[in-house]
Amino acid sequence: MSDKYLTVTALTRYLKRKLDTDPHLRSIWLKGEISNFKLHSRGHMYLTIKDDQARINAVMFAGNNRYLKFKPEDGMKVLIRGEISLFEAAGQYQLYIQQMEPDGVGSLYLAFEQLKEKLRNQGYFDPLHKREIPKFPQHIGVITSPTGAAVRDILSTIKRRYPIVQITVLPVLVQGINAAKSIANTIEKANQMADFDVIILGRGGGSIEELWSFNEEIVADAIFKSTIPIISAVGHETDVTISDYVADLRAPTPTGAAELAVPSRLELVDKISKLRQSLHSLMALQLKHHQNHLNRLVQSYAFKYPEHLLRQKELELDNKREQIDRAMQRVLQNKNERYNNFSTRLLTQHPKRQLDHATKQLNQLIKQNNQAMKQIVERDTVKLGRSLEKLTLLNPLEIMKRGFAIPYTQSGDIIKSRTQVNTSDQISIHLKDGVLTCEVTEVKEINHG
Repeated sequence: MSDKYLTVTALTRYLKRKLDTDPHLRSIWLKGEISNFKLHSRGHMYLTIKDDQARINAVMFAGNNRYLKFKPEDGMKVLIRGEISLFEAAGQYQLYIQQMEPDGVGSLYLAFEQLKEKLRNQGYFDPLHKREIPKFPQHIGVITSPTGAAVRDILSTIKRRYPIVQITVLPVLVQGINAAKSIANTIEKANQMADFDVIILGRGGGSIEELWSFNEEIVADAIFKSTIPIISAVGHETDVTISDYVADLRAPTPTGAAELAVPSRLELVDKISKLRQSLHSLMALQLKHHQNHLNRLVQSYAFKYPEHLLRQKELELDNKREQIDRAMQRVLQNKNERYNNFSTRLLTQHPKRQLDHATKQLNQLIKQNNQAMKQIVERDTVKLGRSLEKLTLLNPLEIMKRGFAIPYTQSGDIIKSRTQVNTSDQISIHLKDGVLTCEVTEVKEINHG
């Protein structure tokens, strides 16, 4: 009876074989919206494909998603080719994605826009980072395919316009899987050579797929880090690549890049001719101006009558000397007056006079202070005598000299009342010349009323 029951593993494996052998599920095309997108550290993509009524878990392994030209995001509409299988560990079916592209927008176009936005935010297109193209380069590096029409157009244009410049063609792959790496490595190598004044990077026209190597981030990074100015000339005038945005200057065509890289020999010859004519005209004008000035000098009074002019200048010199002498006398007089004023003020402020005056004031103050102290001592001496008289009157010893005595108890207290002693108590009586020790034989109350 127990043989009728299956294990979960057996059932799961059976269902997996059914799904894996169904030809309709081996290659399935779906469209839907991405949600719960997650990029694993190993490069695998885990996501959910959904529509209005259902959803299915999906995975796209790193071996398949490495060729994606765009970055999947939540909410993005996509077209998918893959197969349905069952994930045994969880017991659920899921979609294994082999190809994926945006629904309604080409994957290359979307990748272009995503990279352009990323590099713009990083400052790759900022005009502050653009280097100036030299006006008269001596050595130009041309990075392109050595067999394409672009290199012939560039070389013929440069030789026609500016034949004295040195040109070096640095051959690269311009399309295909390895083209971007080839271009980036050659740009780095050209910078290491440090022998170029400017670099022309370009190729002829083509589809977006054929031009795609110039939209790769590795190429954009090499252009941005280049210390040599780079002119980008990729495709036709209507073709725009990431390289055009990052480069220091964009040319509409390879021929246009050659025209921007070097000046025109004919234009330079014409400009030199015009400058020569302008210089001749200017020199003739200056020569005429100086000739007129010389003629005026020759016809002047000084050249015709030099003796008269000399006598006139001697008279003027005498007048000037007299004016200077009078001015010097006035200055000297003013200086003497100021000196006398300062001398007078200095005498009045002489230190000895100041010291004598201060000494006199000090002696007066000392005399006044001595008088004041004498008056204070005399006044305080009188006060002290009066106080001594009062103290003498109150001094018990003085009272005792007049025949009075002071009784004390055995404890040393002055006896002021009969209540302080009793019969048979020992008391001491202090006289002016000694002490008497007595015994109280009787205590009486005397009524003075």
